[in-house]
Amino acid sequence: MARSIGMIEFKTVAAGVTAADRMVKTAEVELLEAQVVCPGKYIALIAGELSAVRSAVEAAKAICEEQFIDSFVLGNPHESIFPAIYGTSHVENISALGILETFDAAAIIVAADVAAKTAIVDLIELRIAKGMCGKSYLYLTGEVAAVEAAIEHAKDSVAPGGMYLDSSVIAHPDAQICKSIL
Repeated sequence: MARSIGMIEFKTVAAGVTAADRMVKTAEVELLEAQVVCPGKYIALIAGELSAVRSAVEAAKAICEEQFIDSFVLGNPHESIFPAIYGTSHVENISALGILETFDAAAIIVAADVAAKTAIVDLIELRIAKGMCGKSYLYLTGEVAAVEAAIEHAKDSVAPGGMYLDSSVIAHPDAQICKSIL
């Protein structure tokens, strides 16, 4: 069976920790990450079988509804998501650079998954609400047309929820920009 991931995001630490506790008590899931992110929001990322992850996220969303920001469940996340989150992606050259920003943490992971599944691109980095006042962004690279398609589909996936902020595609970025990213 495919491994699934899910995330909750809350406005306050108290609500977030309470919701994370509810997730791990609701179903057999593994708590991969639970932490405070800028500006004092709280995220929890879990993994497990799809039905367990879905149940855990739904239970967490019911806790402190007034503090809830966003969540997701991905049934079969792209394998490049975690290296991009943890800064272990290995990309040597940037042909075209795609950048997408969201207003929250959960939306950027969904956008990255959509982008990686849309075209042949490499995720470089996912910055999840750390040092960004709660915003998040992703960098990806590939051929220009692939990057354009990936960014467009990623944008379309998060825009309906109101979490899309901005995006761009740079064909053949300058070496100084590439060095600052890699």
